[in-house]
Amino acid sequence: MRNPVWQAVVRYGYIPFMLVVLNGAAYYSVAYGHTYVWLLPLLAMAFATAHIAERIAPFHDEWNHSHGDENANIWHTIVYEGTSAAGVLTIPLVAWLLQLKPGGLIGIWPREWPMLLQLVMALVIADFMFTLIHYLSHRYSALWRLHAVHHGASRIYSFNGLVRHPLHQMLDMALGTAPMAICGMPVEVAALLGFVISVQLIVQHSNVDAALGPLRNHMSIGRIHHLHHVNWGKEGDVNFGLFLTLWDRMFGTFAPEPPRPIKANDMGIDDAPRFPTSYIEHLAFPFRYTPGQPYPEPQETAAKVSPGRGAQTPAR
Repeated sequence: MRNPVWQAVVRYGYIPFMLVVLNGAAYYSVAYGHTYVWLLPLLAMAFATAHIAERIAPFHDEWNHSHGDENANIWHTIVYEGTSAAGVLTIPLVAWLLQLKPGGLIGIWPREWPMLLQLVMALVIADFMFTLIHYLSHRYSALWRLHAVHHGASRIYSFNGLVRHPLHQMLDMALGTAPMAICGMPVEVAALLGFVISVQLIVQHSNVDAALGPLRNHMSIGRIHHLHHVNWGKEGDVNFGLFLTLWDRMFGTFAPEPPRPIKANDMGIDDAPRFPTSYIEHLAFPFRYTPGQPYPEPQETAAKVSPGRGAQTPAR
């Protein structure tokens, strides 16, 4: 039996700690000239906090049990964060190679603004661009094949927030953040932007029944995002936002409530119910998967499944 006091602490304190305290600590570290290395223990603290909170106040206990996906998710996290770090480090490298002065190729970024305002502007732009890319990734088959790697998970928990096919992550960076770097976004702001996005992805996918109060329908967290991950065919083509539901409201894709209760086994892709659990298979998935057709059983489980399973409802 869970302690109701700790459950209350998690329900009301988890979101403020993750989004305000940890992001605030990251901002303090970067703004006051400390090494970027400090962002690593803060990110580790975010994962640890989410892991503990998921055991105290989960949406579904089943999502805390192993689905055989831990190793793949660890590799996804390493690749995701490594690629993000490489992208940040590329900014001064490109400037040095091209002998650019501070301000970038175009030089329209408001570098004279306080760093906090620059970060807020970067977050607004990134939220819009990532929401748009996300929306398009559910509309076009070539993009969906890549993005489906993120949707294949049969549970939603903190460690699969960073699950991305590397090619789709490169697309996110090329369209979502690289233009800001070209316009002159400083390295410090880029590093903070990457950190805040990582924490948001952890929170967005946490199996934590956090109380959001009046912000419930304005933040892309909890049940709002769970509805996006359901394996109900096209019913999950809603709530594409990363941080806020603002852009979904503008696109007409915001859905505050599911048409029916969301159960623990409602996650995943309907035409790939036995999604592969190894990182290598995740990399190969977009090249073997045809949307709308049953996905072949993974080699390690196909022998255990009786033949003759019919095709599932066509996916997005």
